[in-house]
Amino acid sequence: MHQHPWQYLSIRILMGWLVVACLPAIILFWPYVIDNNWQLTQLNSLVVSSIAIVLSVIGLDRLTQFPGQKSMITVLPVLLSVALLVGTILLIFRLPYSVYYLSLSAFIGVIFCFVSQIILRTVTKPIIGYIPLGRCHDLLTIEDVSWIRLSRDIISNQKQFIMLNAVVADLADSSLTDDWQRFLAEATLQGIPVYNVLQVRESLTGRLPIKHLYENNLGSLLPSQSYLLIKRIMDTLIIIITLPIVLVLALFVILGIKWDSRHTGGSVLFTQQRVGQGGKLFTMYKFRSMVPTSEKSGARMASTNDMRITKFGHFIRKTRLDELPQFINVLKGEMSLIGPRPEQPSFVKQFNETIPFYSYRHIVKPGISGWAQVMHGYASDEDETKVKLEHDFFYIKNFSLTLDLLIVIKTIQTMITGFGAR
Repeated sequence: MHQHPWQYLSIRILMGWLVVACLPAIILFWPYVIDNNWQLTQLNSLVVSSIAIVLSVIGLDRLTQFPGQKSMITVLPVLLSVALLVGTILLIFRLPYSVYYLSLSAFIGVIFCFVSQIILRTVTKPIIGYIPLGRCHDLLTIEDVSWIRLSRDIISNQKQFIMLNAVVADLADSSLTDDWQRFLAEATLQGIPVYNVLQVRESLTGRLPIKHLYENNLGSLLPSQSYLLIKRIMDTLIIIITLPIVLVLALFVILGIKWDSRHTGGSVLFTQQRVGQGGKLFTMYKFRSMVPTSEKSGARMASTNDMRITKFGHFIRKTRLDELPQFINVLKGEMSLIGPRPEQPSFVKQFNETIPFYSYRHIVKPGISGWAQVMHGYASDEDETKVKLEHDFFYIKNFSLTLDLLIVIKTIQTMITGFGAR
């Protein structure tokens, strides 16, 4: 695969270190460099800055490995997290440092990381050749890719052949002739990777197809048991640490609900049976965002401009503040902060009958936020539920701390923008 130099992590780390760590040192410490008379304060500052930029570049690289994550939203959260980490190290070990140097280095670091992401976004639009057979036609709706329809002419055109970053084919299609198979072999010999259509669809959309899940090795979609334990501990610690802020926000929501329902009445909390890990039922808590009679005709999915939602309910649903009481479910071990959203038993029964492998999403704990929520939003019908399920399967397959951190960042963005709220 032919890559732009900026796509190599080692090059970005080297350039980051030279620009963010070395350049401020040259500007501020040059007389000491000439005299070879480095001070401990200066050395500590240079080392801390070097560690910070390396961690920042690696962190951004890890987060942008996931589909559709070349945007700028990850830069500031990563930089703030790294700054908190190195600041804690300086504080704990009481290391002397230069405020002027670290301030200049931080300023240059922010600019470098933003520019780096812009360059990376510009040069990472892949050129992918596709064999026009089977399910490959479904890929053409995916954006940020230059799709090249392969033909016999391109096979004989060495120049066009070399420009391809990858070749994709529906390897399960019966009409894949011997000529095309020889072409795929030749592409591999030329150093051009060949992918099955399902692999490409998953990597570009963040969704795992469900119609033929055996092609994605269903048995391998098992979440890490060690990370499940770590995740449980982290959930508890995060809730304890953020409890003062959460209580203030909860009080604000309670007062808002009371004022909004002063004429209609109704409780502040809304409880509902949901299906959790392993298909077990539990009682989920939410702040009430709908009128008290919202389910008098039975449970149904929320839709756009749903008349059952109150005025204040629109606000707390848009900002996801209605989910705050689910911290109780997390502390009880029924939910996690991050995971597939828990569904109502009646819907689970319905979807189990109509959507293949639907129950597999219950292999992990449901979450307050999740990959499907930040990538798709709420689902209002069965077709949208199928799309969300593909996102859930992608989350289970890529179950990791890195993906959870990305979901946290995108959740904050969702709370600010109201993406997918209904």
